[in-house]
Amino acid sequence: MKNYELVLSHVEADLAAGRLRLGGRLPGERALAEQLGISRPSVREAIRVLEALGVIRTAVGSGPDAGAVIVADPSSPMTSLLRLHLATNHLPIRDIVQTRVLLESWAAREAATRTGTSEVLAGLTQAETLLDTMDDLSISPEDFHLLDAEFHVALSGLAGNILIAAVMASLRSAIHGYVLAAVPNLPDWEATAVGLRAEHRAIIAAIRAGDPTLAATEVINHIEGFYRAARLG
Repeated sequence: MKNYELVLSHVEADLAAGRLRLGGRLPGERALAEQLGISRPSVREAIRVLEALGVIRTAVGSGPDAGAVIVADPSSPMTSLLRLHLATNHLPIRDIVQTRVLLESWAAREAATRTGTSEVLAGLTQAETLLDTMDDLSISPEDFHLLDAEFHVALSGLAGNILIAAVMASLRSAIHGYVLAAVPNLPDWEATAVGLRAEHRAIIAAIRAGDPTLAATEVINHIEGFYRAARLG
């Protein structure tokens, strides 16, 4: 079981046992991470999956509405949907890659046409914050790729299309799974990580510059380049 799946199982168990109820608030990232013995990026991954599925609502700050609040009954069809999302780990890798290329290149192209809007500017800032965290040279490959998957979901959200963002969120576990499994195939992970960081920045730069064609091209080269480098074909 992946680290973030531990969080999902923990939340599901608490809901089933009545320790969590509708309107109840999840423990903070740090508390969950310490309780389950995993990293905070893994906790953040699970929180985002639950939010994308509509199980929780999150809000920043320190007021009464802050944190992650349960907003969906686990006995609803949402539980089955959650399992379906996690089952995407069994999709053929090439199919996942092709879907990513289609969705993410379109999203980057669309975002570049809307780069002056407050929504896109805020999203770019969020994406760059993730990249700043990924610049830490001591970060493990697992945490790097958790943040990488989070970055690509955030990138897809820049297009302003809720359905595209939801589909990308549902593919998150599959993306993280095949990318992390590919690390042993790479001749030099450290060198690869340097290249991935540069490619991420190039995508953001193209969107900020309002260049749709370049933004889409950078995304395609980034996704397919890793696929080839890791010899996944």
